[in-house]
Amino acid sequence: MGALQSLPGKPEYVDLAETTGFSFEQIGILHNRFKQLSHNEETLLRDHFNKIPDLACNPIRLQIIEAFFDRRNFRQNGEGTVEEIGFKEFLVVMSHFKPPSLHMTQEQRESIRRDKLRFLFNMHDADNDGTITLEEYRHVVEELLSFSEALEKDTAKSIADAAMLEVASISMGHMEPDEFYEGITFEHFLKLLNGFEIESKMNIRFLNMDTTTLCK
Repeated sequence: MGALQSLPGKPEYVDLAETTGFSFEQIGILHNRFKQLSHNEETLLRDHFNKIPDLACNPIRLQIIEAFFDRRNFRQNGEGTVEEIGFKEFLVVMSHFKPPSLHMTQEQRESIRRDKLRFLFNMHDADNDGTITLEEYRHVVEELLSFSEALEKDTAKSIADAAMLEVASISMGHMEPDEFYEGITFEHFLKLLNGFEIESKMNIRFLNMDTTTLCK
């Protein structure tokens, strides 16, 4: 990873820019933050994230941390988790929080939306069985609603609870006593969250930087 300390424009930056959509300048900013978090080491460990003050009180702290070590989020079709990540993996995960550019086509925007929702789905599908439970879905809705400053926390929770009941009635329907509900699949997840505008709201602030500024 030492090569990434070179000036922007080197092949390493070009590849990273193509993979993540970040500009050379943004990659440089994130690389400096990576070095601060890792104390100038080549890799980041979970313990580095556990020491971030702004993340300590986040209700989904564990899910956020695990997302950085989940191979499914590295855009390499991998599975399982890793014990440490280099700057490339850190940057790729961070790119899931990058707002879409104003100049994107509708097709590109839809692709980004699907990518973000897949990332969100993976955060709650911890066992990688391809489904999330109704309770996990309620937490997803509550998290998305919490991005809105116009909603009180209790209001967001009430809407999330109602959404959980709605999806239960839609996806489960009538079940016999000996039947087992397997959970919500990703395709069903996409349909259920069709009304949520997530493209520009899913951002991350615990790195002492606002990813809504990482958009040009």
